[in-house]
Amino acid sequence: MSPAFVLSCIAGYFGFLLLIAWITSRNANSASYFLGNKASPWIAVAFGLIGDSLSGVTFISVPGQVGTNQFSYLQIVLGYVLGYVVIAQVLLPLYYRLNLTSIYSYLRTRFGPFAQKSGSFFFLLSRTAGAAARLYLAASVIHPFLFDRWLLFGVWKVPFWATVSTIILLMLVYTLKGGIKTLVWTDTFQSTFLLLGVVLSITAIAGELNFGVGEIISSVWQSDFSRVFSWDWQEPKYFWKQFFSGAFIAIVMTGLDQNMMQKNLSCRSLRDAQKNIYAFSVVMLLVNVLFLSLGALLHLYARAKGIEVPEKTDQLFPLLALQHLGSFAAVVFLAGLTAATFSSADSVLTTLTTSFCIDLLEMDQKTAWTEERRVSLRRRVHFGFAAVLLIVILGFAALNSQAVITAILTLAGYTYGPLLGLFAFGLLHKRTVRDRLVPLICVLSPILSYVLDSNSQVWFGGYKFGFELLMVNGLLTYVGLWIIRRREEKN
Repeated sequence: MSPAFVLSCIAGYFGFLLLIAWITSRNANSASYFLGNKASPWIAVAFGLIGDSLSGVTFISVPGQVGTNQFSYLQIVLGYVLGYVVIAQVLLPLYYRLNLTSIYSYLRTRFGPFAQKSGSFFFLLSRTAGAAARLYLAASVIHPFLFDRWLLFGVWKVPFWATVSTIILLMLVYTLKGGIKTLVWTDTFQSTFLLLGVVLSITAIAGELNFGVGEIISSVWQSDFSRVFSWDWQEPKYFWKQFFSGAFIAIVMTGLDQNMMQKNLSCRSLRDAQKNIYAFSVVMLLVNVLFLSLGALLHLYARAKGIEVPEKTDQLFPLLALQHLGSFAAVVFLAGLTAATFSSADSVLTTLTTSFCIDLLEMDQKTAWTEERRVSLRRRVHFGFAAVLLIVILGFAALNSQAVITAILTLAGYTYGPLLGLFAFGLLHKRTVRDRLVPLICVLSPILSYVLDSNSQVWFGGYKFGFELLMVNGLLTYVGLWIIRRREEKN
C-alpha cells in the first residue's frame, strides 16, 4: 500500500466526521452540547454506544486473549446484561426524575457538595488516565505502521507527538461546538466502521483458510478455543465470580459513569432511554461473540500457517493483519482500530468538560451568567482537557514502559469503587452522612482495596482477587459512609 492511499482513506474518514459535526452543530447551544436538546433518537444512541464501550485496546485485546482464556470472557458479558437491566430499571428512572445533566449532581442532592465533588473527581481521574492510556496504546499501533517506514514528502519522518497531536486536534474540532448532539451521530458512524472492521477481518481470514460461512462456524465451535463456562470455584474464571463481576462492572462503568450516561440522558424520554439500554445489551452480547470468534480464527490461522503467537497476545491481531493477511486486511484493521479508538475517546472530552463545569465549577448554579459566558468557559475547559490528554499521552511515550501503563489502567479501575459505594448507600438508605468526611472515605477505600489485593494470597490462603475487587472497594466505601452517617434526630 502506498502512503498516499492509506492517508487518503484516513482523511476521507475524518472528512465525513467533520461533515457530520458541521450538520449537527449548526445553531448549537449549551443544551445541545450537554444533552443534545433532549432529542436524540434512542436507536442511534444504542448503536453509538457500541463504539463508546469498546476501545481500541478492546479491539485488539479481546481477540488476542482467546488463546489463553478461550471464550470465558463471555461469562463477564452475560453479567453485563444483568447490570444493564439494573441501569434501566433503577438508575435511569432516578436520573430522569431529577432531570440531571451530570449524574453526580444526585450525590449533592443526597449528601451534599463534597460528595458531588468527590464523585466527579474520581470520574475525572479515572477517565482522563484511562482515555490517555488507551489513546496511547492505539496510537502506538497506528503510528509505526503509517510513519516509521514512510517519509512525508520524501524527507520528513513524522514524530509520535505529531501523530498524537493531530488525533486530539481532530477530536477537538468535531466535538467542540456540538458536544453530545454531534457525538450521538459521529459515534453511530464510527460504530458502523468498528463492526465492519470485525466482520471484514473475519472474511479476510476465512478467505485465506478457504472457509465458507458454515466452515467458519464449525471450525470455531469445534476448536479448543470455544470453551465458555468454568464451574471450578477455585479457578479465576469460575462462572458465578465472572458473571456477578460483569454485572457490577456494567453498573459502575456504564450506569455510574458520566461518559456512558450522558448520551442516555439525551434521549427524548425515560422510556426511550430504557429501550436504548435494552437494545444495547443485546447488540453488545452479539458483538462480543463476533470478537471472540475473530480471536479463534486468528489463532487457527496462525496455527495453520506456522506463525508463532506473540508472548503478548495483544500483538497477534496487529501482527497478522499488518504483515500476513494482505493489504485489504491491513486497511480493514486500521479502519476498525481507528473507529474503536476515536468513538471511545472523543466523547471523553465532552463528558469531562460536562462534569468539570457542572460538578466542580457549579455552572448550573450560576443563574446570573449569560449564555455567552457559559459557552466561553465551556470551550476553555474543553481545550484544557484536550491539552491534558496530550500531555499525559506524551508522558506515557516518554516512560515507554508497558508495565507502567498497565499499572495506571489498573489504578484507574480502583476509582470506580467509591462511586459504587456512594450510589449504593444513597439508594439503599435514607440516612445522610457527614458530607465533609466523604472525600476521606473515598480516598481510603481504594487504598485499603489495593492493600487487600497485594496481600490476599498470603492473608487468605492463596486467594487472588480478580474483577470482584471492584465489589470489595464499593463495600469498603459503603461501610465508611455508614460509620460517618448522621444520627437520626428524635422528634
